[in-house]
Amino acid sequence: MNPHYNYAFLDEGSKREIRRATLKAVAIPGYQVPFGSRELPIGRGWGTGGIQLTLSLIGPADVLKVIDQGSDESVNAVNIKKFVALCTDVPTTTRTQDASLIQTRHRIPEVPLTNRQILVLQVPTPEPLRVVEPREELTKKMHAEMDYAPMWLLLYESLIRYHSVTIAAEYPCMVENRYLMNPSPIPRFDTPKLHQAQCLYLFGAGREKKIYAIPPHTNVSPLAFSDVPFRCESFPGKRCRLCGSGDTYLDELFDAATGERVYQCSDTSYCQERRSQ
Repeated sequence: MNPHYNYAFLDEGSKREIRRATLKAVAIPGYQVPFGSRELPIGRGWGTGGIQLTLSLIGPADVLKVIDQGSDESVNAVNIKKFVALCTDVPTTTRTQDASLIQTRHRIPEVPLTNRQILVLQVPTPEPLRVVEPREELTKKMHAEMDYAPMWLLLYESLIRYHSVTIAAEYPCMVENRYLMNPSPIPRFDTPKLHQAQCLYLFGAGREKKIYAIPPHTNVSPLAFSDVPFRCESFPGKRCRLCGSGDTYLDELFDAATGERVYQCSDTSYCQERRSQ
């Protein structure tokens, strides 16, 4: 650990305050808990909420994994990993199974997580009602009264215009039939993984100064009409060009030289493990 930094960078008072907010978020699933977002050597809106959660929870016995849109080697993931390792000295890994603490942006790993793991998600916009109501005081009142009619109207208008719900990411979900929640910009493919999961999901928004959580074995249901069920993305007939997987979330790549469109796993760690087997 770098001697010029406090362990995990943040001062102990800040970490205690973030942990208290996290405990409240776990006690009230889906509820957005305000917290005093701290200054970090990165601009707000670039993952500071997730980083603060990671720094407040990490300990010497942890193993850290950081991914960005499924990749362990993206610029965002590599730099966060280096920063946390610099001020904690905890080991890092790319294997999902080996990590006790995982910080992610835009994806949930393909490997099912266990009850000894915590998944921290970076969230740019924690308020799911922001698309229908820009005023914070009114969105708080709507949550208190469970007044989610404007969101239902948004889904209905999408069905009327496009014959399907066109929300591709940040699909709104009901947590324990009480709070409407934004699951961060994960694709719809990952949304079912939130329901009755074994791991703890934590969501941190540094710019908006909010923390919320989905504890293990919590009911999470995507907002959907009874006669128009929720549907994930599917890739019929498509397989990863590297490992041959046909049941994972695939990224579409375009080769400008040949004009060919190919697909490969978004989760690079899962893809590498399949190839090694």
